[in-house]
Amino acid sequence: MNKTTLEKLQYHELKDIVKSYCVSGLGKQLLDKLMPSSSLAVVKNRLNETTEARAILDAEGHVPFLGVSNIEHIMTKLEKGMILDPSELVSMSDFLRGCRNIKKFMLDKAFFAPVLSTYAHSMAEFKSVEEEINFAIKANRVDSAASRELKRIRHHMETTEEKLKERLTKFLNNSANKPYIQEFFISRKDDRYTIPIKATYKNHVQGTAVEISSKGATVFMEPSVVAKLNVELATLKAEEAVEEYQILASLSGLLMEHLHAITVNMELISQYDMVFAKAKFSRQIGGREPRINDYGYIQLINGKHPLLPGNAVPLQFAIAKDYRSLIITGPNAGGKTVVLKTIGLLTLATMSGFHIVADEGTEMAVFNHIFVDIGDNQSIENALSTFSSHMKNLSDIMRAANNHTLLLFDEIGSGTEPNEGAALAIAILEEFYQMGCITVATTHYGEIKRFSEMHPDFMNAAMRFNSETLEPLYQLLIGTSGESNALWISKKMNIREAVLQRAKDYINNKEYQLRLVQDSKIRKPKIEKANVATTYAFAKGDRVKLLDYDDVGLVYEEMNPYNNVSVFYQGQILEMNVKRLTLELPATELYPEGYDLETLFVDYQDRKLQHDIERGSKKALRKIQKQIKNDRQP
Repeated sequence: MNKTTLEKLQYHELKDIVKSYCVSGLGKQLLDKLMPSSSLAVVKNRLNETTEARAILDAEGHVPFLGVSNIEHIMTKLEKGMILDPSELVSMSDFLRGCRNIKKFMLDKAFFAPVLSTYAHSMAEFKSVEEEINFAIKANRVDSAASRELKRIRHHMETTEEKLKERLTKFLNNSANKPYIQEFFISRKDDRYTIPIKATYKNHVQGTAVEISSKGATVFMEPSVVAKLNVELATLKAEEAVEEYQILASLSGLLMEHLHAITVNMELISQYDMVFAKAKFSRQIGGREPRINDYGYIQLINGKHPLLPGNAVPLQFAIAKDYRSLIITGPNAGGKTVVLKTIGLLTLATMSGFHIVADEGTEMAVFNHIFVDIGDNQSIENALSTFSSHMKNLSDIMRAANNHTLLLFDEIGSGTEPNEGAALAIAILEEFYQMGCITVATTHYGEIKRFSEMHPDFMNAAMRFNSETLEPLYQLLIGTSGESNALWISKKMNIREAVLQRAKDYINNKEYQLRLVQDSKIRKPKIEKANVATTYAFAKGDRVKLLDYDDVGLVYEEMNPYNNVSVFYQGQILEMNVKRLTLELPATELYPEGYDLETLFVDYQDRKLQHDIERGSKKALRKIQKQIKNDRQP
């Protein structure tokens, strides 16, 4: 589906709302990938899934997704042959239990959801694997009961630790050691049991220094009386780690044996999560499944835009039964663009398997393509004007559209001279009609409205507005274009009836009244000759302001019989009417007496050449002859 269409119609915003009803990352990922389908069979199946899920929710109120989470990263580790840690094994166990619960739940709902329940038959159960994991892993740790060897090792470790603590306690309570001890407690450093000794007495205590405090005042020492026990404990810990690894490897191996089946379960759970998210959204908005077809027919009965508030005015709309192109007119802010977006987004929603807010009897069509031209597509990067960008968009659409395409155009042909814009819009609409497209377009142009009235397969529609308050009602009336809102509003503002009638005549037949006003009706000013200002006679070298350029230049030649003055401006000589000039500063104030004004209009090189010629320079003459020779060469 066209990316611009999805953005303009806010399709991704709709998906984000539906995504919020997912209970796991699995369903959210599937919704992220979901795109509208142009296959009638696929759309029917999607809608049926949503309808069945909605029936289950209405009957049961909830679905037991407890324990289901996104295990994709864990599955990736298993695929690479990596060993899972205890927390990951617990997540896998929870997921397998969640699959088992969902399967049982869905198989019991064959009456409500015959299609969705059949998916559950493909789900595998791994109760024995769950039990193995739950037996071996408790509180995210390998339990001692997981194997006899691990139980033996840990029992031996407990005994050794008790002996260690007993001997260290005796060391602390020995009065001979009291002067050396910094603090009377047993501290564990690097998995070794130590006593805090004053740094000044470290050589008085037999043992090994394990760590020194940050200030250097305390040395944590392992007394020699427990050194052997500490070594024994470290050995036992190493044995424990080896045994735990073997247990984790064994459990991971159990999961690896069923990797394909678990992947299938994950895909089915993702599908269930997405479908029930659609159903929850349907229940929230009061949606329903519309009838669908693949020949372009749309019949919306009280349809509502899914992103607008619940009190939005519902839309009545139909196309492709008695006409294939609809032209909508109406006031600005009257809801024309919302109509286009409602039709477009409801079509995309239907093609994605979402229920829509509409009454019984609503029917939607499935299209290969949906193209829109809505809003200002002006491109600063590509230096395209609003009109140019619209034309580029329409050109791209024309190349991609076929007879299975829905077109939504807002203010088609706008952004340029009205006569050309209307004519071009009509030609474009004709072309798309000949291509077999279904088209809905809005416009202000009366020419397009009249063309639609004349064409048997086009239909006019208008947005209603309150004739008393002049407020839009956001209701679409198909089959009527109504009077011009501008004329209606002007009438309510007490513009003269004769003016309104002439405006209507101009709209209908373009025959303009060109009568001149009688002299007797014109008030003319009394001209007093004494007060008539004399026109300034511009002189060569005067600095003048060019009103047409909002810039300054120099007078080159004084005013001719046609009231034109030659002005030197940016290296060119322009002829300007005296009325388009104003004096900035006269030459007499700009230059000293006797100044050669010709130098103002000739650059240095030209002046030098002229001077050389006047004094008879042979070099200058040769330069001119060479230039003449070069000019003559082809």
